[in-house]
Amino acid sequence: MPLLYQDEAQARSALIEVTSYDVQLDLTGPGETFTSTSTVTFAAREPGTETFADVVALDLSEATLNGRRLDPPVDGRLRLGDLARTNVLRVSGTFAYSRDGQGLHRSVDPADGQVYIYGMSFLDAAPQVFACFDQPDLKAPFDVRVSAPDDWVVAGNGHAEQVAPGDWVLATTPPLATYFVTVCAGPYATVEREHDGIALAVHARASMAQQLREQADDILRVTERSFDYYHQLFGIRYPWGDYHQFFVPEFNAGAMENPGCVVFRDQYIFRGHPTRGELLSRASVIAHEMAHQWFGNLVTMRWWDDLWLNESFAEYMGYRTTAAVNEFPDAWARMGIERKTWGYAEDRGPGTHPVAGSAAGDNYTALTNFDGISYSKGASVLRQLVAWLGDEAFLAGVRAHLSAHRFGNATLADFLAAMQQASGQDVNTWAGAWLRTTGADVLSVGSAAGVPTLICTPPGDPAGRRHVVEVGAFAGGQEVQRFPLVVDATITPLPDLLVGRAVVVPNVSDETWAQVDLDEHSLQVLPQELASIPDLDARQVIWSSLIEGVARVVLDPRRALEVFEASWPDEPSDVIAGPVGVKAAFVFAGDFLPYEERPAAIASVAEAAMRRLAGLDDGDPAAISTARLLAATTRDHELLQSWARGESLPAVLADDRDIRWSALHRLAALGLADEDAIAQLRRSDPTLTGALAAVAAGAAIPTADAKQRAWSALVGAHLSNYEAARVAGSFFDVSAPGSLELLRPYVDRFFTEVPRLSHAYGEFALSSIVSAGFPLSITEPHTAEQAQVALDDGDLTASARRQILQGLALLRDALRSHERFASK
Repeated sequence: MPLLYQDEAQARSALIEVTSYDVQLDLTGPGETFTSTSTVTFAAREPGTETFADVVALDLSEATLNGRRLDPPVDGRLRLGDLARTNVLRVSGTFAYSRDGQGLHRSVDPADGQVYIYGMSFLDAAPQVFACFDQPDLKAPFDVRVSAPDDWVVAGNGHAEQVAPGDWVLATTPPLATYFVTVCAGPYATVEREHDGIALAVHARASMAQQLREQADDILRVTERSFDYYHQLFGIRYPWGDYHQFFVPEFNAGAMENPGCVVFRDQYIFRGHPTRGELLSRASVIAHEMAHQWFGNLVTMRWWDDLWLNESFAEYMGYRTTAAVNEFPDAWARMGIERKTWGYAEDRGPGTHPVAGSAAGDNYTALTNFDGISYSKGASVLRQLVAWLGDEAFLAGVRAHLSAHRFGNATLADFLAAMQQASGQDVNTWAGAWLRTTGADVLSVGSAAGVPTLICTPPGDPAGRRHVVEVGAFAGGQEVQRFPLVVDATITPLPDLLVGRAVVVPNVSDETWAQVDLDEHSLQVLPQELASIPDLDARQVIWSSLIEGVARVVLDPRRALEVFEASWPDEPSDVIAGPVGVKAAFVFAGDFLPYEERPAAIASVAEAAMRRLAGLDDGDPAAISTARLLAATTRDHELLQSWARGESLPAVLADDRDIRWSALHRLAALGLADEDAIAQLRRSDPTLTGALAAVAAGAAIPTADAKQRAWSALVGAHLSNYEAARVAGSFFDVSAPGSLELLRPYVDRFFTEVPRLSHAYGEFALSSIVSAGFPLSITEPHTAEQAQVALDDGDLTASARRQILQGLALLRDALRSHERFASK
């Protein structure tokens, strides 16, 4: 697809109004193609003018406007000349299924050979399925008909009715943006239920039917509670009819909020016993996508520069709902350690951008802004807005906004006007400070004239942000102080604060977007104090401070590792212990240390995991994340080989195939397992998950032949989107002796070959591949030089450029850490 520029979209929107779509899809043919027929009715405000429609087909058998044949499309654009006041566009042809997660994605389940199809029309993928005017502000009702094999389940945005064997008619939808349109079809296993007059259904591949049945009650309970909560909060009933949730293979994102038919990556149907953190994350994603049914679907952004109207709000509501009604009061802590650390990294990097109103002159540039800023920073800023305005005023503004723009489009200005009217506060000034700036303030404790103070250090020029926060102090396993504050100056006196006598935690309830630097006394006593601090949010803020301190190169990774070794084995909450363990392995003990120190540091992480595991009951779900960390870091060959055989595992993991793959992957990366061992485990796990684990383990083998095979498959485009990301993410593993020498020649090849694979994998998938494969583990100036050469070349798509920029920033920070904290 060519870029769609904002000025082109605005001109097209000013010229035409789309009144209806009729789409017919025939999925009955064998092989890699399907047929699609689109009939689009639209009005032109100026007859005699021209515009264009979007379509990406292998072959068009018909393309007519008002009965007049059209010239073939050029670069995905179908020229429409001499428009009448009322127009009918009809396009029919053969289209290609994809393997990159966009358009109509076709996947064959290796477990049973069954075929599954799902539609992903975001961001510019709708023209790969049907001819359309593909931009978010040209909404229209859709009628969709589908022909499929007789034994398939078919669903989409409107209620689906099978009118004859294999023939399905979907009910006419309310006005939809084209990027929401989906059809899911295949021999899916299904569990159905009704709640409050809404027909609910969850679906997964037939080979996952048992797991779906076992987990459907939890999924549907979260769904039902979230519906009740949103009806109460928004004052508008769910407007899209049925509510399907499809857990589909090889999905690029976590989920997509298609009205009435949400698709999720099927890793959310857990193969083994899930951790509490995994259940919490699934609940928050379900609630996030449900919030979109109002904010994003009912009211849609006019152009991609207001994408925050979708994602920030849904992210905030997802965690709020999960904490309020879905039995996870620790949801905000999980967001802090998992999502906010992602957002902080994005916000200090070269690709940072404001939460709202980011320049998006074309649709692909907009894709680069679907990141930790649009999600976690935006959600955190909204949480801070609620803390300032009060919940009642915030919700009144939300209801007014949704009601005023129901089934239409809106902008940031519309949202702010609703908030200002509801609250009577100067929301525009707040937006200027929070939504239209970049970076995070840093909160720390110091002293002025001997008086303890809270110091707020902005990134660069002061943005005038006002923080509604709390400061807490802890000693001897107790909370000894807590101060609520409104911070609107660089220095805020705190004369009674126990600095130097307690662990002092700014932003202790984590209600604002700000990084925290701990004072020296707090850092010194953390190894003895951290695990006993009774407040979950406070411990999460401390762990995040350590992670971010290392990443910002203000904290020696050795000091963070010392705290980890002493405190993490006794961390009471697995909801934060799981993510902290992963980050410790790759931040405290990984790339921010020189090569020669990494083996011992990783060994200390493994020892901490062993101690934590020894202190847990065999059936405790917390043992799952701990065992995974141990499998990823230990060099205990006997333990890894035993676990790879499925022996001597904690009881909660006794039948867990994923832990076997984790152990085998580590053996492969250490040079202790070959392709025969991988093939043997693969034969016992003939699933898509097993296939992905096998290609990842194969790419980690530290031999010249194995690396060449993996590389050839990756750059030769012989892989699916998921396979490519897994190969890229495993390739630059330096665990085995001699790996550096083996991998260094591939650094140059990475920057010249991988970022140019969008033709093979699509822009969305390529972003994940470049991010996963960036050779950060080869932490050397030459790697940075080659990354800069790639950026200077200029021949990169927006997504590939963004990921290389972010990777280069991390690499330079790691190199700075080596230099600043050189071991004595």
